[in-house]
Amino acid sequence: MAPTDVPTPTPASTEAGALGSVVVPAHNEAAVIGRLLHALTTGGAAVEVVVVANGCTDATAEVSRAVPGVHVIETPVASKMRALALGDRHVTRFPRFYVDADVVISADDLTMLGAALREPGVHAVGPGRHLDLATSSWLVQAYYSVWCRLPGVERELYGRGVIGVDETGHRRLAGWRETMADDLVAAMSFAPEELRVVPAAEVRIVPPREYRDLLRRRVRAMTGNRQLARDPHAPPLRGAGGVSILAALIRREPGLLPAGTVFLATAALARARSSWAVARGDTTWLRDESSRRVEPPAGLRTTSATSASTPRAERLP
Repeated sequence: MAPTDVPTPTPASTEAGALGSVVVPAHNEAAVIGRLLHALTTGGAAVEVVVVANGCTDATAEVSRAVPGVHVIETPVASKMRALALGDRHVTRFPRFYVDADVVISADDLTMLGAALREPGVHAVGPGRHLDLATSSWLVQAYYSVWCRLPGVERELYGRGVIGVDETGHRRLAGWRETMADDLVAAMSFAPEELRVVPAAEVRIVPPREYRDLLRRRVRAMTGNRQLARDPHAPPLRGAGGVSILAALIRREPGLLPAGTVFLATAALARARSSWAVARGDTTWLRDESSRRVEPPAGLRTTSATSASTPRAERLP
């Protein structure tokens, strides 16, 4: 293992234009993390970026170190929540942003999120979503055409890959309880009036390419939701929207009927599989690899590029 990089604490007030701190938990994200880190470190705002490479067997740490200004911490423990806690101990500024390694957001977008956090009573913020569905199958596109219209999805902070908090908000999250539904726990830790979605700030999200990968992701999410529902210490959950909401959407937009059918079928399949996982106490982290696959230029494709898309399951420690 390469040496651990630990940033020297630098109070934000000592740097002109300092934006805040970014913690990026990363498990085997070498193929995609570079695009995020370049977006974060290119621009006028000075942002403290710490990548926590957790349980990696690829070049995540090396790719991250190659980006100037990025500090890297390595741990052999493959756990997103423990990585968040570790990163938290190595950053020094507020506001604080927690960013998934497979999304893309710029320092300028974080600046807009930071401005929203200065509004009275606002302690948590998230960006608008740009879902890049260009390489996704019709079934995946159909699912997301409904999902993104659900009221809870529009107004809540989950499913964005980015959440920003001020010091008050940070105290709500700092325990970093082990869970498969990390973004849901974070989002539900704030009352609706305490959070803001900032549409002008945009995060690029690449959804799964194939339906089987989408289903893996939904089973994981549903399993995490069920585990939270059974946890007396978890924050109360607010739903994204049930069948009645979906029916209202289709009445308003009849063309959504085929997509609505895909959405309902996916929810039913994910619910059944997650019930089985919860009953067995299964904490396997079903990860979608297809959205992390970066195709080489035409003529340079090899069997290794194809094998990179093989679904991977990670078990929480």
